[in-house]
Amino acid sequence: MGHEVVAEVWRGDFLESVHHGTVVATDASGWPVVSVGRPGDVAFPRSSNKPLQALAMLRSGLELDGSLLALACASHSGEDFHVRGALQILASAGLSEDALQCTPDLPLGEEARAQHLASGRSAAPKYMNCSGKHAAMLATCVVNGWSTDDYLDPSHPLQVATRATIEDVAGEPVAQVGVDGCGAPIFAISLTGLARAFGRLAAAAPGTLEHRVAAAMNAHPEWVGGTGRDVTELMSALPGVIAKDGAEGVYAVGLPSGEGVALKIADGSSRARAVVVVAVLRRLGVDVSSVEGLATVPVLGHGRAVGAVRPSLAIAS
Repeated sequence: MGHEVVAEVWRGDFLESVHHGTVVATDASGWPVVSVGRPGDVAFPRSSNKPLQALAMLRSGLELDGSLLALACASHSGEDFHVRGALQILASAGLSEDALQCTPDLPLGEEARAQHLASGRSAAPKYMNCSGKHAAMLATCVVNGWSTDDYLDPSHPLQVATRATIEDVAGEPVAQVGVDGCGAPIFAISLTGLARAFGRLAAAAPGTLEHRVAAAMNAHPEWVGGTGRDVTELMSALPGVIAKDGAEGVYAVGLPSGEGVALKIADGSSRARAVVVVAVLRRLGVDVSSVEGLATVPVLGHGRAVGAVRPSLAIAS
């Protein structure tokens, strides 16, 4: 991808480092109105795909609402309520945690991980940040009478339906299929397509399945991320907004106006993602005063802030 500088790392008045990336914002019609880099190039959205995967499950007959639907969209922190929720989804389908085929892992959240290790517990699939999505995938299979032992195969009916849904809401064909960190298929689309899809979900009319996904995320942002997570803070502070982080520096946001934002930090780090997102939202005219704490990231020296990660002029102007 043809990335550009999207964030700068300042230590005092010295520009120490930069983050390259690609950023796009689309209007309600799905047309790019902010474009930095080459957002038409394809990328793996990673976990930013999860709300689209959840939509595919609803379209396939899964009956899930509220906090548990938000959990199906989540890269959760592995707090106790997240784990209980994933097990609840499985139990509703007559399944146990043994059915989960996501990667055994420790909780994603720092506090949850520390408590987990202190209690002497080990890694397991139910603690993995994608366990809510996998539980919902399995429940969808049960509803349809599909096999559950091969639900991660790209040719499985669940994954075929997921690909079709992503292509529908993104308005473009999937360009590449890979394996995500959790073992599920991951479908590559352009960042423009990702932004367009999030705008469509956030602006969907009440009564639609798209609105159902967005409403669950809006109402239960702590289930989508967790304590101290920027994605949770963003949705908690900005009414009607949906947001989803993804690995390798990906982030996507949908606004109730139908506008969408998607970005990828080229080096795959998460440090600059929220900084860039807040700057783009401000540029779109969104009042971001309630999330000013995400607008910069402190650069530390001897434990205190001596600088900051800031959006580049290409993003902020």
